[in-house]
Amino acid sequence: MAEREAQQLGDDKSLLLVDDDEPFLRRLARAMEKRGFEVECAGSVAAGKAIATARPPAYAVCDLRLEDGNGLDIVEVLRERRPDCRVVVLTGYGAIATAVAAVKIGATDYLSKPADANDITNALLVRGDELPPPPENPMSADRVRWEHIQRVYELCDRNVSETARRLNMHRRTLQRILAKRSPR
Repeated sequence: MAEREAQQLGDDKSLLLVDDDEPFLRRLARAMEKRGFEVECAGSVAAGKAIATARPPAYAVCDLRLEDGNGLDIVEVLRERRPDCRVVVLTGYGAIATAVAAVKIGATDYLSKPADANDITNALLVRGDELPPPPENPMSADRVRWEHIQRVYELCDRNVSETARRLNMHRRTLQRILAKRSPR
């Protein structure tokens, strides 16, 4: 871990990671431990709330959409139990409305997946009005478009006709997009 990060981390290095994607959670936990954090993991809203209530951490990273609910519920518990907790909300479904909601209830930052450990660390450790540095490899415009289409497709229960109607797109055009692999 860099000396600058060690100084910014402070005395309390406790970090709560909440995500229902087990492989991602394990990878992120290892990466954050290497950066000096004392990591505790949870795979659900219920587990995250329990940890936030019993042992409120100095830092937290919560996925927005979890199998048993919304990660913003954990942010609210953290704000009640430890107002100085620095929280970053992660999601694979980036949208302005959810970013605004996350920040309004107390999240420090909001990052779209795939966010790497460096981006997350920078967002957690930034202080005051200072902005974290831009990500090393942000999602391309094509990838953001593809993610949005996939999100609407899932919300429409994988109904191509309904998704095309909501996206104001021809059904066959949507079918061609869905048949392709995701852009990088």
